[in-house]
Amino acid sequence: MPSVVNIELTSRCNANCWFCGRRKMEREHPELCDWGDMEWPMVHLLACQVPPGTLVQFHNSGEPTLYPLLGHALRVFPHCIRQFDSNGKLIVEKAGEIIGNLEVLTISVCQGEETKEQYETVVKFLERKGDRKPRLVYRLLGKVENVGRWQELPGLVATRTLHDPRGSFDYQKTPTVPEHGTCLDLLSHLAVDRRGWISVCVRFDPGGKLRLGNVRDMTLEEAFNGDKRQDYLQKHIEGRRGECPGCDRCHFYGVPTG
Repeated sequence: MPSVVNIELTSRCNANCWFCGRRKMEREHPELCDWGDMEWPMVHLLACQVPPGTLVQFHNSGEPTLYPLLGHALRVFPHCIRQFDSNGKLIVEKAGEIIGNLEVLTISVCQGEETKEQYETVVKFLERKGDRKPRLVYRLLGKVENVGRWQELPGLVATRTLHDPRGSFDYQKTPTVPEHGTCLDLLSHLAVDRRGWISVCVRFDPGGKLRLGNVRDMTLEEAFNGDKRQDYLQKHIEGRRGECPGCDRCHFYGVPTG
């Protein structure tokens, strides 16, 4: 089984970041943009399948705090390490559902999008939660101004370089490659979108090239050990990553680069 599972509670988003691939899709391929929420029975089904100790990240392309049953979703995964990335807009409003039910909350602070309002909202959330969990991580995407004020807050700063809005390629800084040359995401991840499609990783994949199947038809264990993922893995190990649809254009090797 994977050590990390991404579960997309919602594909809806309340931000309009300039580098976001989903906004480009909305303009060029609106037929692929049927944003919405994961059905509750599917959330519960996944909670029963994910083993204890697994890192569960409740995000993919959407903003998790928009999920109407956020607190309920977090509470059915008490056996896991729970985390999600957020733009922070609703964290004070949803504080009662987040505090105590999440191990790590990551705030995405974006180049050209970072504002005083975002910072002040995070400060209000920190004051409200006090010493209770979650721990905070500030993910600074690109060349963020006012880095110092984020470094002064309780928590951890994680820097990230930006890539092309269309996918994980053409990074502003060359991504780190592990010495074994095999993508760490492929080795350790699965991702489930809000409709139940299981993918080999959480990279932006509007065409569904990385899909292994659907949770309605297979378990996470079956997807992880199934023929398609094993074929992808073998090709990566043999240095034939370019033969894997969805990986062929990707420059990311599962090692975040700042």
